[in-house]
Amino acid sequence: MKFAFSRMTVAWLIIIAMLLSILVFPPISQSDAAGTGAATSTDADAKSGRNSLTNASVNSYDHYLQQYKDEERPDEEIVIRGADFSDAREMTPEIVGELGGITGDFVKTGESGSIEWELEVPTSGLYHIAMNYFPIEGKSSNIERELLIDGELPFASARNLTFHRVWKNESDQIAQDNRGNELRPRQVESPKWQQSLFRDTEGYYEEPYVFYFTAGKHKLTLVSSREPMAIDYIKLFRYDSPSAYEEVKAGYESMGYKETSGQLIKVQGENASYKSSPTLYPINDRSSPSTEPYDVSKIRMNTVGGNNWRVPGQWIAWEVEAPEDGLYRIALKNRQELLRGIYSTRSLWIDGEIPFKEMAQIPFYYDSDWQMNVLGNEEEPYLFYLTKGKHELKLEVSLGSIAPLIRQVEASVLDINAMYRKILMITGNVPDPYRDYQLDKQIPDMAHVFKEQSDILYAVSEELVRLTGEKSDKTAVLNKTAYQLADLAKKPETVQKRLGQFKINVGSVGAWILQVREQPLEIDYLLLASPDAKLPKANSSFGKKMVHEVSSFFHSFFENYNTIGNTTEDGKSITVWIGTGRDQAQVLKAMIDDTFTPLTGIGVNLKLVNQDVLLRASLAGEGPDVAMQVGNDVPMNFGMRNAAEDLSKFPDYETVVKQFRDSAVVPYKSEGQVFALPEQQIFNMLFYRKDILEELNIEPPQTWDDVYAMIPVLQKNHMDFALPIAQSTGVPVLEANRAFAMLLYQMDGAFYLNDGARSGLATDVGLSAFKKWTDFYTSYKLPLIFDFPMRFRTGEMPVGIQDYTFYNYLTVSAPEIKGLWEFIPVPGMKQADGTIRRDVASGGTAAIMLKQATDKDAAWEFMKWWVSKDSQVRFGREMEGLMGAAARYPTANMEALKELPWPARDYRNLEEQWQWVQGVPEVPGGYFTGRHLDNALREVINNGTNTADALYDYVQEIDYEIAEKRAEFKLDGKD
Repeated sequence: MKFAFSRMTVAWLIIIAMLLSILVFPPISQSDAAGTGAATSTDADAKSGRNSLTNASVNSYDHYLQQYKDEERPDEEIVIRGADFSDAREMTPEIVGELGGITGDFVKTGESGSIEWELEVPTSGLYHIAMNYFPIEGKSSNIERELLIDGELPFASARNLTFHRVWKNESDQIAQDNRGNELRPRQVESPKWQQSLFRDTEGYYEEPYVFYFTAGKHKLTLVSSREPMAIDYIKLFRYDSPSAYEEVKAGYESMGYKETSGQLIKVQGENASYKSSPTLYPINDRSSPSTEPYDVSKIRMNTVGGNNWRVPGQWIAWEVEAPEDGLYRIALKNRQELLRGIYSTRSLWIDGEIPFKEMAQIPFYYDSDWQMNVLGNEEEPYLFYLTKGKHELKLEVSLGSIAPLIRQVEASVLDINAMYRKILMITGNVPDPYRDYQLDKQIPDMAHVFKEQSDILYAVSEELVRLTGEKSDKTAVLNKTAYQLADLAKKPETVQKRLGQFKINVGSVGAWILQVREQPLEIDYLLLASPDAKLPKANSSFGKKMVHEVSSFFHSFFENYNTIGNTTEDGKSITVWIGTGRDQAQVLKAMIDDTFTPLTGIGVNLKLVNQDVLLRASLAGEGPDVAMQVGNDVPMNFGMRNAAEDLSKFPDYETVVKQFRDSAVVPYKSEGQVFALPEQQIFNMLFYRKDILEELNIEPPQTWDDVYAMIPVLQKNHMDFALPIAQSTGVPVLEANRAFAMLLYQMDGAFYLNDGARSGLATDVGLSAFKKWTDFYTSYKLPLIFDFPMRFRTGEMPVGIQDYTFYNYLTVSAPEIKGLWEFIPVPGMKQADGTIRRDVASGGTAAIMLKQATDKDAAWEFMKWWVSKDSQVRFGREMEGLMGAAARYPTANMEALKELPWPARDYRNLEEQWQWVQGVPEVPGGYFTGRHLDNALREVINNGTNTADALYDYVQEIDYEIAEKRAEFKLDGKD
């Protein structure tokens, strides 16, 4: 009996042990094998990731400063003449004797290549570097250079040194239209010699960079990244920070400077003499009757700055006339209503120097009303000594005391994202919430990293409260993420259940960086005032505000603020519809008024109209003469219905169309006619994260075979390759099936046969391309739905194919990964001769002439002018100047794209891909192609249908619809 009991007990113990082993060490499914293998055997990968981070920090400027913190800062000054360069590579420097009104020996450097100088340093130590340069005419963007010392990059951010161009209003007088509204003055470049210290482009370091040199000979190299420039000299010296105000004030007394009396000089903000960016144009404020100049109903360009003046390093300069020698106060009528929970910071420069330390960081706190800000501290206003005559007052955007906080948070986001990727390597994108992955054992430093980053975010939040004096949404974001990180550190077993919210919180911190980096400020006017002068009030009385509100309401019944322009009363005129945004319309209207109409004598009535009403308006006889920025499918649909003019019949059509690649015109051709001129042409590029591919020891894919080899490596680490697919049906061919179009064209296939009479998808090539396309989603399990921008930033999708305008998004919205990504031509098919065929399809917008246009010759003149190189370049530059790099214009004009401000290397990649672009024809009934190609894909993925059967069934539907439409339009000669 005892023996039986013992055997039963042992049996139960064995069963319990087995159950426990299953719970503690769960069985590994085949789909998890790669992930678990990565977890156990990729400790090296984890270490590699850690080393990658370590290398990033080793290459940082902070580490560089720490490395040389005990070095001396010699007083010697070493001047290197630009013309004394010793070597140049991939560049042909030009020596000039006169430039910008100054004579000397200057060297002109190009927008690509490098130039090198030799120098002798007498004493080892840390030196600042300054350069006297002249911005040569280029593509109207900031000049960018990379600095090498003895052939090596001293620290990572020395790769991005920025030198500003100088801009001003084209005219001192602001013009008005015939309705009495002021027009935004065009911004033109006004180049002049400038001395600029080598400083942090992002504004994270208030002090200029220091560079360590040992005594002896060295080589200094500037590598051109963007735009040409002329160099007078480069200077190594010791830069001394400005003295404190108390010292300067004591100097006033010792020099016997006296306070002025009775002086009050006002300078309107919109009358700035110079600015660093064309975005800093005068703007309109009608919210307050106190703004100068004021009109209750008309548009007045009466302020400057606002949201456009927010990027660190941007500056605006005003010229002020001091009536006598002496001490003055400086006051600004300003408004900072966009950055709640933090303050905006400016640095004040007078005649090229910061007068004293306190002027390096001037805070402007949030308030929805206008403020009269007298520069000073709580005890007294600061006094500034000015001699009689003209002086330049410059305000520059600075991050001030917020800068180190942003640096810390940005570093934290990189560390947290790196840890997030490590977790994904084990759990995958969709973790099993009931499984214990033992993350704290498989990633030993996970809890430590979470706790460390939590403490950092809490510390930043507390410092932010101390600086601003309040808690706000800016601190709430940090506190929420810090709380979750601390909780995850305490409860590592819950990590896999909370990854979704964790990702959202980290994304919020990334958005926090973007928001806090922006430092907007609006200026109405500046005052140079004697200490005894009475300053005007910033805001109007309650009575004036009430009168303003009532009058504004009354005038709103009579003023039409949506009208862009009016028909010219004399001579020819045409009506043009534009369907994008008001900013685009205003830029185009200014171009028409100062260029097109004076050149041709043709007036243009420009209207901002939703293009959805174009068809209905045309049917009603109320359509325009020319419609701009219409989709690729519109010209053919209108042309087939005899509603769009055939442009090929104009005698100079062949000359005009040479400005575009043949692929750009393909969608607008039908039956020997051409119904539009291309405006934009957009195509795919391959985007990849350099840091992550380096960490995984993968090269960017050049062929689809490389992609096939890469996908398992990515998936082993629970990452993905991004292959775009439409999220809805019934959209144009390209938008729905960009990846399929690549494969089809690279295999020498076609969407249509017999001049569009039937589909080309049921051919052997079409079926083969469709099989390759569906295999990505069936055999390789690529995701169908994903947020590529966010997953690219976090590193979950470090490689993907996207249209090249994604470059604009990353440049503006992903500062935390600046320098960590690149874009190159898409993967292709290797040919017998060893070359790679990289065909991609293109999309875009076009301009069409309606059949009902009364003066077709005038409409044609406008269309030719609009798509010409000069017009496209100016529109592209002004849109980028107006809205920043996010608005870089994807023009279809080949020569115009060269003139837009692309970095040299990026443009070369773009140009290489553009040579492989093919246009997708638009045919009657072609809307079925995109719809049913997408249906066939989902039939294969969702139901497991054979690819040939699925595609063949839907091609029959496509062919039927094409035949019906061709019969409707009598394209086959049938009645």
